[in-house]
Amino acid sequence: MARNAAQLAQMKSGSGFIAALDQSGGSTPKALSLYGVMPEDYQGDDAMFQVMHDMRARIILANAFTSEKVIGAILFERTMDGEINGKPVADVLWEDRGVVPFLKIDKGLEDQAQGVQLLKPMPELDGLLARAAKAGIFGTKERSVIHEANEAGIEAVVAQQIEVAKVVCAAGLVPIVEPEVNIHSQSKSEAEAMLAAALMRHIDGLAADEIVMLKLTIPEVAGLYDALADHKNVLRVVALSGGYSTDEACARLSKNSKMIASFSRALTEGLNVKMTDAEFNTALGENISKIYDASVA
Repeated sequence: MARNAAQLAQMKSGSGFIAALDQSGGSTPKALSLYGVMPEDYQGDDAMFQVMHDMRARIILANAFTSEKVIGAILFERTMDGEINGKPVADVLWEDRGVVPFLKIDKGLEDQAQGVQLLKPMPELDGLLARAAKAGIFGTKERSVIHEANEAGIEAVVAQQIEVAKVVCAAGLVPIVEPEVNIHSQSKSEAEAMLAAALMRHIDGLAADEIVMLKLTIPEVAGLYDALADHKNVLRVVALSGGYSTDEACARLSKNSKMIASFSRALTEGLNVKMTDAEFNTALGENISKIYDASVA
């Protein structure tokens, strides 16, 4: 079976979850501080990103980080361009760990308007997608944020996401559409209902060969996104942890049988740079098992 066909089959029906290892410049310092590396421990962006790369490499090479429970991983652009032990990261993921590689392609968020934050422009998208395809990347991820139940704002988010998704599909990759609903929103449930309806309208308009994945905040109403998960153009619906603790995110996810996890902070909760490899592997393994169990519940 060709690489892409095998990856497609794994993402469609594989048992497990997608690890989000895609913190970018803005979120890296916080992620590192939770790992026990403080801003005073590195000088400048290059040093910061190297420490982050070392952390990600440690995760990817950990005993529990294999396709037995982790079926995909989302990378930051610098990680895609980097190597682990002299081998391109996407190749390490697929060839050595059996994990399907994705790439975060968004360039951050616009300021809030109409209760949402749209994607910033991506003028170099075509070139990035071509590089990603050459590097062996299977799909992409692009994140917008919804802060309140504003129908016009939510429609704008979904329309923009689907427009980007079509470009990604045309490049031969599978887009993960991520319109995150802020877990602290005072109108979270209402916003999610509007989002589900808007996604269904737009996905109904996709061509037969335009296949997408959805990455969504775990909904207040369990099963809200089941109809989307069953849509012929939707490969998989995955859940973001959105700031919930690992335990709460897993408890909420376990009530949604047609979603699997794509967690970032919850995956790395409790990990520390000073841990021995044995301690690190044990702690990460426990997180992976929790997230896996919730994903297959």
